[in-house]
Amino acid sequence: MTNANEEAPKILDLPIGLDATGMRKEFDSLGEVEVPADHYWGAQTQRSLQHFNIGHDRMPKEVYHAYGYVKKAAAAVNSAAGRLPAWKGQLIERVCDEVISGALDSEFPLYVYQTGSGTQSNMNVNEVVSNRCIQLAGGTLGSQQPVHPNDHVNMGQSSNDTFPTAMHIAAHQMATDKTIPALRRLCDAIDAKARQWAGVVKIGRTHLEDAVPLTVGQEWSGYAGALQDATAAAEHATAGLLTVAMGGTAVGTGLNAPAGFGEQVAGQIAAMTGTPFVTAPNKFTAQGTLDAMVRAHAGLKAAAVSLFKIANDLRWLGSGPRTGIHELLFPSNEPGSSIMPGKVNPTQAEAMLMVAIQVIASDVAVTMGGAEGNFELNAFRPILISNYLHSALILADMCDHLREFMIEGTKLNQAKLKQNIDRSVMMVTALSPVIGYDQAAEISYYAIDKDLTLKQAALAKGVSEELYDRVVDPLALTRGGTADLPSSPQKS
Repeated sequence: MTNANEEAPKILDLPIGLDATGMRKEFDSLGEVEVPADHYWGAQTQRSLQHFNIGHDRMPKEVYHAYGYVKKAAAAVNSAAGRLPAWKGQLIERVCDEVISGALDSEFPLYVYQTGSGTQSNMNVNEVVSNRCIQLAGGTLGSQQPVHPNDHVNMGQSSNDTFPTAMHIAAHQMATDKTIPALRRLCDAIDAKARQWAGVVKIGRTHLEDAVPLTVGQEWSGYAGALQDATAAAEHATAGLLTVAMGGTAVGTGLNAPAGFGEQVAGQIAAMTGTPFVTAPNKFTAQGTLDAMVRAHAGLKAAAVSLFKIANDLRWLGSGPRTGIHELLFPSNEPGSSIMPGKVNPTQAEAMLMVAIQVIASDVAVTMGGAEGNFELNAFRPILISNYLHSALILADMCDHLREFMIEGTKLNQAKLKQNIDRSVMMVTALSPVIGYDQAAEISYYAIDKDLTLKQAALAKGVSEELYDRVVDPLALTRGGTADLPSSPQKS
């Protein structure tokens, strides 16, 4: 029980850290557990370390930083209402600031593959905050006095509403601080190249085969437009994370939380983060599903699909230097082979493809985890937030790397572009409305069969040079339409 009039002890000014060796005894509802004496965590954290030391995947630190906001906001609301003595609330808030800053990161060692509700990570935070408060209050670590992990740090809360709240905070911050800005920067760099090359004609390709001309700028504007659309979609999906589960406690009914607690805590989180988080109008949706997280990750996956296509196009367009397409010249960032001297590879594009593959693969895990929750609780939360944060981080980093080390330094192989224009056959399409499809096709096949330029083949098949030069203008063909031509096909 909490006594709002409890006398405040002297609060010490001690640096983070425990000058202790060996083990100390902590306890929970199941009994005593020995924990390392130089760490702040307690019995439930230690049990999780023993029972779920699976692989190398640890719960991302961003989750714990977000949890710092949750616990700080709850302490502020509880102390303002008199449910916590003011000094306890202030002490909890002080320690939560240490959590938020990352100063206590070494105290959060748990693995991703743990209880699906995230209870053990919630208790990890509660225990660490409790023991750090006890240290600052001059108490005995492990005594759970004067600041109790459940009664005080977790007051009015459950893992079932705090963990998805921390998920949303961590995911939203990662997306808005890193991923979306990186997507915008990459899009801007591609758009700048599109404008720079707006008047440079090249041969288009459909089905991997030669097609009619367009400008390099038009081609790159397609990439920029795809990224603009993907970024807008990711922003829209990310906005769905602004609704949090706080106030629902165990099953969404709000049992053991005072009236208005969810709204007040969400308001505090919003004020602390500068982000307009609000409590969910339907806590049963917020706790029984992870649909908002599924949609948010789907936004990342959609961006990865766009980035895959762009990066794949780039590496093909730069293939060569002697036997590939080689329209693009990439920066030489590093040697490309341990055996072939002088080889340079499109490594940034390859890395982007791998990142995109990983994000797309992670979306399968997120989708399955989102679909699998039962009744009033989705118990697959850890795998969703781990995959989301991983996807958001590697996408952000990769967008910046692709921009800095590839896009910004890419140049055009003007000689290759001109050679392709000169030898293109598909510009015969411009003649088709004038001389008819069949004669145009005959000219095309003749040029290919005899290894002639299109103009040579057209003149050989009876097209006048004046008509050819007027109709087959590569730059004019990139603007669409059929200008200054007879209204019906006719022979020349």
